[in-house]
Amino acid sequence: MGFGPSNLSLAIALEEHGASAPQHPVKSHFFERQPSFGWHRNMLLPSTTMQISFLKDLVTFRNPLSRFSFISYLHAANRLVQFVNNQDFFPTRHEFHQYLEWAAAGLDDQVTYGAEVTSIRPVAENGTGELDLLEVEVRESNGRTQVVTARNVAISTGLVPRLPEGMTADERVWHSSEFLGRFNAHAPEDLKSVAVVGAGQSAAEITRFLYDSLPHAQVSAIIPSYGYSVADDTPFANQVFDPGAVDEYFFGTDRGRDAFWRYHRNTNYSVVDADVIRSLYQRAYDEEVRDSHRLHFRNLTRVTEVKSAGSGKQVVLRSLLDDRTEELAVDALVFATGYDCVDPARLLGDFDRHFQRDAAGRHQVERDYRLVPASGLTCGVYLQGGTEHSHGLSSALLSNIAVRSGEIADSIMLGRTERELERPVEEATAAA
Repeated sequence: MGFGPSNLSLAIALEEHGASAPQHPVKSHFFERQPSFGWHRNMLLPSTTMQISFLKDLVTFRNPLSRFSFISYLHAANRLVQFVNNQDFFPTRHEFHQYLEWAAAGLDDQVTYGAEVTSIRPVAENGTGELDLLEVEVRESNGRTQVVTARNVAISTGLVPRLPEGMTADERVWHSSEFLGRFNAHAPEDLKSVAVVGAGQSAAEITRFLYDSLPHAQVSAIIPSYGYSVADDTPFANQVFDPGAVDEYFFGTDRGRDAFWRYHRNTNYSVVDADVIRSLYQRAYDEEVRDSHRLHFRNLTRVTEVKSAGSGKQVVLRSLLDDRTEELAVDALVFATGYDCVDPARLLGDFDRHFQRDAAGRHQVERDYRLVPASGLTCGVYLQGGTEHSHGLSSALLSNIAVRSGEIADSIMLGRTERELERPVEEATAAA
């Protein structure tokens, strides 16, 4: 399920594996709920850049010679020389999205858009009683339902926007995942007071965007910490996203895994790139010089309630410094409060009982990202995301996407070859 960057990278890996081993072809098809390819479209803010090097694209760490690399895209776009002259490892988010769209277009025949996977269930092949095939039920945008049979399924459902408990999104209360769409639906002059909740990269970027785009508006940053914390992107810390770190995390002790999180959460979680922090501080300082204040930072503050007030909202704030409360009238409130992973059990339904969970109730996952079966399943269910507990910090990020997809493709190909030795079958992989 899903055709975002993770399964797009897997589609490329499977195609390239097939080209290198034509005697063992694997048929694959992908189903994407969106009507066309898109990746965080509502956060493609002007001049925002990627937080990873362009070399951490869909393929390069797995196959530097791939025709689907970011370098190949620049060459096809006749922009390679200019990119090199720009002397920057970090392309804009808009340009990287163009790259992803270009790669997805090259595999357009392998994906059905406007199609939502509603269930996955096992079936026995040829009356043997062995559960070695999967039925994937797909509902298309026209309401028609089809069932696809596959040997393996790769679940890449992405992330679900997270709002604080008790908060509900509406026309005036937005999650960052819908920001640009919501913002563009309002006339700028109608947004005289806006507020952004959160301490991470998206919160800081949205705050800066609103300040620059609405020169007439009061802009409040509601930050649960005492100001923004800088992301540690120094070379040694960045090693936690290396492919080799996945092995060290997966095969490490519980104490070792805890150390990964304790020491290196500041590489990605609730942190902001230094240049964005400095740019916001510069704006605040310029206001001090001019003695004109419309950018407000409410540190160590949380939203406790949001009430309707005419066409806008009344936001109740509580300071963690002195426990005082105040109310802030806004025309729009943006929660940049992160995401949650989708539990694959939602798709698996009763089939989920065939897979093992750990003492904390989380799915047990093999090193190749395959769910650990509790019974003698020969079909495979692979997770793209939702494996931070087993594979570490890079599980939900782009950093290791090329290698991860290659490992899943290798596992699928290996299983196919082993089964061919037992009995030849026509085989397919569906990306649910």
